[in-house]
Amino acid sequence: MHYHHLFATDDGESHWRDVEVPLTPVAFAPPAQNIHVSESEAANQAVFLSLPTGWNEPPHPSPHPQYLVVRSGIVEVTASDGEARIIGPGDVWRMEDTHGKGHHTKVVGQTIFEAFVVQLDA
Repeated sequence: MHYHHLFATDDGESHWRDVEVPLTPVAFAPPAQNIHVSESEAANQAVFLSLPTGWNEPPHPSPHPQYLVVRSGIVEVTASDGEARIIGPGDVWRMEDTHGKGHHTKVVGQTIFEAFVVQLDA
């Protein structure tokens, strides 16, 4: 399992990297058998969001460290260093570019973009 990680360096430039999530077998929901889970992270709040087709925003930093899980639609997200990624259904995107130049996001295709966002404790 992995996620797309967008982060900012000290100079304010945003960059992408892929992060593999380590999973460990644990008794997550006894008496069910052990299942593979990641370490937990403290979260602040969760929201659903929807972006219309054609949505295209100016570059901005992420408002919070957060995970975005795509339900439907596709966005193209460009880091300030110029690297673009296509984020679509089933993808998980971790945003930590909370300072600096940020990123540019636009909805591509003819499907409304819907996602679930978990905002993390800063």
